[in-house]
Amino acid sequence: MKFTKAFLSIAFTLALIWALQTKFGPVPPVGRFLSPADGFWQNAESKHILTTRNLNLPGLTGKVTIKYDENRIPHIFAQNEHDLYYAQGYITATDRLWQMDIQTRQAAGRLAEVLGPQLLDIDRYHRRMGMVYGAENTLKTMMKEPAVKQMILAYTDGINAYIHRLHPREYPIEFKMLDYAPEDWKPINCAFLLKLMSETLAGSSNEFAMSNILKQFGPKATNDLFPDYPMHEDPIIPVGTKWNFKPLPIPKPSKGFLAMLNDSAKRMVKEEGLGSNNWAVSGSKTANGYPILANDPHLNLTFPSIWYQIQLSSPGMNVYGVSLPGSPCVILGFNNNISWGITNVDADVLDWYQVKFKDDKKTEYWYNNQWNKTNRRVEVINIRGQKPLYDTVIYTHHGPVVYEDKTRKTDGEYSFVPVGDALRWIAHDGSDELMTMYILNKGKNYTDYRKALTYFNAPASNFVFASKDNDIAITPNGKYPLKYKDQGKYILDGTDPADDWHGWIPFDQNPTVKNPPRGFVSSANQSSTDQTYPYYINWSFAPYERGKRINDRLTAMQKATVDSMRILQTDTYSIRAQDILPTMLKYIDVSKMDQTQLTAFDIIKNWNKDFAINSTGATVFNAWWIKLYQMIWSDDFAAKDLQENYPSMDRTEQLLLKEPNSKWFDDTRTSEKETCADIVNLAFKTAVNELNKQYGKPGKNWQWGLVKKMEVVHLTRQEAFSSGNFESGGTGSTINALNNGHGPSWRMVVQMGPTVKGYGILPGGESGNPGSFFYSDMLKTWQQGQLKELLFLQSAGEASNRIKTTLTIGSK
Repeated sequence: MKFTKAFLSIAFTLALIWALQTKFGPVPPVGRFLSPADGFWQNAESKHILTTRNLNLPGLTGKVTIKYDENRIPHIFAQNEHDLYYAQGYITATDRLWQMDIQTRQAAGRLAEVLGPQLLDIDRYHRRMGMVYGAENTLKTMMKEPAVKQMILAYTDGINAYIHRLHPREYPIEFKMLDYAPEDWKPINCAFLLKLMSETLAGSSNEFAMSNILKQFGPKATNDLFPDYPMHEDPIIPVGTKWNFKPLPIPKPSKGFLAMLNDSAKRMVKEEGLGSNNWAVSGSKTANGYPILANDPHLNLTFPSIWYQIQLSSPGMNVYGVSLPGSPCVILGFNNNISWGITNVDADVLDWYQVKFKDDKKTEYWYNNQWNKTNRRVEVINIRGQKPLYDTVIYTHHGPVVYEDKTRKTDGEYSFVPVGDALRWIAHDGSDELMTMYILNKGKNYTDYRKALTYFNAPASNFVFASKDNDIAITPNGKYPLKYKDQGKYILDGTDPADDWHGWIPFDQNPTVKNPPRGFVSSANQSSTDQTYPYYINWSFAPYERGKRINDRLTAMQKATVDSMRILQTDTYSIRAQDILPTMLKYIDVSKMDQTQLTAFDIIKNWNKDFAINSTGATVFNAWWIKLYQMIWSDDFAAKDLQENYPSMDRTEQLLLKEPNSKWFDDTRTSEKETCADIVNLAFKTAVNELNKQYGKPGKNWQWGLVKKMEVVHLTRQEAFSSGNFESGGTGSTINALNNGHGPSWRMVVQMGPTVKGYGILPGGESGNPGSFFYSDMLKTWQQGQLKELLFLQSAGEASNRIKTTLTIGSK
């Protein structure tokens, strides 16, 4: 018996040891993860770090000095550019290695390789969209430029120098959780990050839905509901700006396009409220007589942050700002002479082409009155625990046929991709955006700014600029296809050359303005120009409200300071409410309301139109407007193939303000004929009743900061690594556009002058390690709408009590 018990005990112990070292599905080997020697315990970091350190690394040609300030922001000083970018790669990897790895895997379609078959559909989508194809083309282009080639190779070597020093116990915690190891960094990974930005900012489309809307409603109704220019607008380039160039001939619409608009055709939706802000104010409107520049790009708010704060200094360069982890240079920032910032243009640079194949073999397709050969690209997708998938993608001269038949496509988030159509996308073309950043990082004046922009293809961006020479400028810049008007609003005919892109808008004819009489430039993703600009960029842009509020405030502003800009960045006043609330209130019939509805009506009637944290009026207005918007359109756009691609908020406001007798107010699902007043009243009562059901009677629980959910989420979606829900003001149509997990991913204000001063804040911290004090040490300052003065050192020897650690790196 004793022998049996001993045997069972040993067997159980061996089984437990085996289980603790074995991976079950997505769960890492528990024993290894919990190991005091190698597990997650090793990822804990102290706030108190050694004041001086020395390190020797292979491949450096001189000494590099890195000063860390109180937020663990590195200030890198090198004796040459090679060592500068080597050190940037090394230092960025020490803080953000897993983030760099997982983001490039996402763009490259390599998630299933480490995370298993449940990520296969995402990988297939990225491969079939041509992300790898585009990255390969971009890498070839970048490597032709000697300065960029040196930069990428040095940056890559720096990252790998860090990886090669790592023991498994030192791996970032996410590698341990997901049970895989970092691999060597490759130069193409830098290109993948640029393609990921293109996907984020210029990778969605509603052409599929718009084509179905055109088919269902016809051209007259479609053009009425989806106009080419909004009712409300305050464009980026001021109205009345003269175009001092002779435009190229505009291509003529194809026969198929004209037939479609004459009603003889046979045949990832963009989310409103996402955006960014930037502006620059001339010295004539500032307190110190020099320009002030501000930028707050609104992107997904994540841990780790999208951005990494850094200072880079070598002979001929001293620049501060934020970089993209995995890519060299400063992307948004300033030096002693200039400053710059970016928002998204939302140009129409992604089009779908209906392909006519010869037969089921799909080896030939009809184009330009003849059969043409297709090409095939085999994407090898490795899958953890399974055999690799060999996925063959058909290419025409336009690009990849993302899903050539329904069996290739999966339902869900990629519903905007039409089956059987080829994709023409600017992200497939070779480009050299890093050369833009390289020139800006070293830039001295407006001439350098304009030179830098010639290299920037995608995603098209509104580049704002200010210099100590007292110049300000803004350019909606990118490589824009030369198209006929509305080319790409609907799916195009892949057989007709008239529907191809017809070359490019010349760079010097991109919209731009320098030192306008009004004394400022700005952008908030609204229309690039007024309707006099001769070229087509897109038919739909972000709503005008943020841009209008910025322009109103800057017009009135005199003797502006950095704090004026900070306050404006956190402004939560609603231009939308200013425009439409009086009309909405006019239709309300209080005689048919219960007590809760009367209380809510009193709240909204006295509301100051500010989406402040403690505002109950903001909650009532938001619920009422969203309910009204849905009630107007949900009946007419209920068909699945219309993908809830409702007319814009602007068009809906026009309906409410100017077309109260429109047929679109009638709910076709009921026997009655509803009027504008009926729908406005019903929307109000329904919204209030739903708020009452969810939050109780009107009171503190209705405050906007409590009702609106806001969280900075870790990339793994692990709640323990995320911020948790916190109260915040603002919404998608206010300058402080905190909305649905998106918001200011970096706030920056730069005061130009003889001595430049920068101010900024990240919604998190420099470290990607959840066990580090520097993981989220700046979040509270960001939440409070404050900025920190950025320590912009002029030399490695400059003294500052903000410097807490000095790391000296020499050659091994």
